[in-house]
Amino acid sequence: MMRNPQQTIGNLIEKSTQAFIAYIDGEGYPITKAMLKPRDRKDIKEFWFTTNTSSNKVKFFRENPKASIYFVDKRFFRGVSLIGTVEVLEDQESKRQIWLEGDTMYYPLGVDDPDYCVLKFTAIKGRYYSNFHSEDFTIE
Repeated sequence: MMRNPQQTIGNLIEKSTQAFIAYIDGEGYPITKAMLKPRDRKDIKEFWFTTNTSSNKVKFFRENPKASIYFVDKRFFRGVSLIGTVEVLEDQESKRQIWLEGDTMYYPLGVDDPDYCVLKFTAIKGRYYSNFHSEDFTIE
């Protein structure tokens, strides 16, 4: 049993170089996509990602906000799946909050690019895997 889920899982997330996000498509099937690691996070409850407004993810999150994100530590063969919901944010404050120099590589019109938006994931529960054992936990 994890003594401190916030710390254990937080450390795993910090060491991850990527994340995987899952959404439900229009036919009810789960789709998983690799993402750049979150630009910002609040503990293990809230995560902010950049993405293209024109992506299928955004289209389907607007229809159904249920989602999961997954982080893996390949070296020690452990991972965490977080379950929650996604909000698609297009306001200037949210976009500027996580904008980084060099993002024009993906969004050539800059922070005001209409094809740039923020996904805010809010977790409600999770499942941690390590040492051939899985453990469910809630997030408050």
